[in-house]
Amino acid sequence: MISQLSWKVGGQQGEGIESTGEVFSIALNRLGYYLYGYRHFSSRIKGGHTNNKIRVSTTKVQAISDDLDILVAFDQETIDVNFHELRAGGIVLADSKFNPTIPENEHITLFSVPFTEIATELGTSLMKNMVAIGATSAILDIEPSQYHEVVNEIYGRKGEQIVEKNMQAIENGAKYLKEQLEFQRQDLYLEKADGKKRMFMIGNDAIALGAIAGGSRFMAAYPITPASEIMEYLIEKLPKFGGAVIQTEDEIAACTMAIGANYAGARTFTASAGPGLSLMMEAIGLSGMTEQPLVIIDTQRGGPSTGLPTKQEQSDLMAMIYGTHGEIPKVVMAPSTVEEAFYDTIEAFNIAEEYQVPVILLSDLQLSLGKQTVEPLDYSKIEIRRGKLVAEELPEVENKAYFKRFEVTEDGVSPRVIPGMKNGIHHVTGVEHDETGKPSESALNRVAQMDKRLRKLNNMQFNNPVYKNVQHESPDVLLVGYLSTRGTIEEAMERLKADGIKVNHAQIRLIHPFPSDEILPLVEKAKKVIVVENNATGQLASLLKMNVGNANKISSLLKYDGNPFLPQEIHTRSKELI
Repeated sequence: MISQLSWKVGGQQGEGIESTGEVFSIALNRLGYYLYGYRHFSSRIKGGHTNNKIRVSTTKVQAISDDLDILVAFDQETIDVNFHELRAGGIVLADSKFNPTIPENEHITLFSVPFTEIATELGTSLMKNMVAIGATSAILDIEPSQYHEVVNEIYGRKGEQIVEKNMQAIENGAKYLKEQLEFQRQDLYLEKADGKKRMFMIGNDAIALGAIAGGSRFMAAYPITPASEIMEYLIEKLPKFGGAVIQTEDEIAACTMAIGANYAGARTFTASAGPGLSLMMEAIGLSGMTEQPLVIIDTQRGGPSTGLPTKQEQSDLMAMIYGTHGEIPKVVMAPSTVEEAFYDTIEAFNIAEEYQVPVILLSDLQLSLGKQTVEPLDYSKIEIRRGKLVAEELPEVENKAYFKRFEVTEDGVSPRVIPGMKNGIHHVTGVEHDETGKPSESALNRVAQMDKRLRKLNNMQFNNPVYKNVQHESPDVLLVGYLSTRGTIEEAMERLKADGIKVNHAQIRLIHPFPSDEILPLVEKAKKVIVVENNATGQLASLLKMNVGNANKISSLLKYDGNPFLPQEIHTRSKELI
C-alpha cells in the first residue's frame, strides 16, 4: 500500500478533462486525503492538450509531485507529452479507441480500456471520463460508491437518471479493469485517510471568500485569466450579502469605479492580471494622490503583452512597486498559501483604509488556480479596521470653511469622511492640493503634502511579513521565495537536509515596504542565499540586494518556461549553486 499518489488525466481541451479531475479529487478530499492539484491548459475554449495533475496523500502536501504513478490518457498526445513523468511501476490507463502505444519500457504498464465504448453503451460517449475514474478506483482499491455524493452534487440538477448513468459508468470502468484485464496489483492501493472534513479550494476562491469576510460588498472587474474565478465566485455569492459585482468595459473603468465606491464609503476592490494592471497604473496613481483606499488583486501570468495567459510566472513584481508615475505610498502583499490568501485579503482592506493607500495583493497562476486541501478557516481571527473614517457628526466650522480632508498630520494619515456628511465638504482632485483639497502649486504646500503622504508607511504594522523556517543558526544556504513556491521549497529543503546540507527557508509575504529588519539577520547568517522565482530577470533577488545588501552571496534560481517549479528542480539546482 502507498500513503501518497500522483495521478494525472489528460486529453483535448473541452472533452471533460477538468470534470474528471474534479470528481476524482473532491471525492478523495471528502475521504480525508490531502490533495494538491495543478492544471495545464491552453488559452482557448476548446482543443489543444490539457491535463490535470493531482497529488493525493495521507499527510499534508503543498507542491506538485516530481513523478507520476498513474496517467489517464484520452488521446495519444497525452502519452507522448507526459510519459516521461511516470516512475518505475507506473501505469497508463488509456482509451482503447485511439489504439494507444507507449515507448518500450519494461517498468511501465499500459492498460487499454474502452472508455468511450463503455460510456456509449450507457447512452453517451461524454461519460467516458466517469469510466476512467472507475478504472482508477479499481487500481487504488476505492469503492465506486464513494463517488456518489460528488456525482449527485455536480450532475443532480440534470436529473436522477443522469446521476445513475454516471455512477454506472464508474462501476463499469472498475469492473472492466478487474474482470477483463484481471488487475491483480496491490502496490498502488491507497492507505486509508483519517476521514476528517477539510476544505478543497483554489486560491481565487480563498481571495473571494476573504473579500466577503473582510466586509467588501462591491467588486468592479473585467474578465481575464487567471483572475476571472474571483469575479465568478462573487457574482454568485456577493448578492446574498447585499453586495454586487459589475463587469466593466475595461480594466481602467474597473479600477476607477472601485476608487469611486471606496470614496463613497464602501469597501470595494478589483482583480486582474498583468495586462489589466498595466491599464490601471494611472488610476492607481489617482488613488495615491486622492488618498482613497483601493485594493487590487494581481494574479500574475506569463508576459509580456498577452504572453502566456494560462501559464505560471512571477514577473509583475517590479511593475507593482514602481509602475505608477510619480511617487505615492503603496503596499504590495504576497500570500504564500491558500489560507494566507484568505486572511491577507481581509488585511489588505484593513491596511487600505487605515493608511488610505492602494494595496496590491499579489498572486500567481499556480496559487490562484491550483486546487488544494485547506484546513477549516478560523473566522474568529477576522478583524475589521477602518482607520480614520469619521463616523460621528462633525462639529460646526467657522465661516463655512472646508473640511481638512488632507490635513497634514504626524502619522501622514488624514481624517476621512463619507460624501454628504454635514460639515465635511472638501475638494477631491488628481492635481496637487492643499489640506481642503483645493488645487495648489505652492512649493511649500507641495513639500508638505508629499512628505505627509510618504510618512504613512513609516510605521506600518504587518503580522509575519516573512514566513521563516529556521533550523540552523549558521546555515550553508538560505532559500528565499514568494507566493506559490513555498511548498516546493519546503520539500526541496528536506531533500537538501538529507544530503547533509544545513538549510533555512524564508518566504517573503510583504513585498513593499520591504521587511528589511526581518530578512537581514537571516541573510547575514547564511553562507549562501538562493532566491527561487518564476521570472527571467531575478526581480525578487534584485529587491533583496537593494534592501539588505550582501549581493556577493545572493544567487538566483529562475524558471520562466511557463511551468511551476518541481521539488527535484530546486533540490538539484540548489546543490549546483552552493
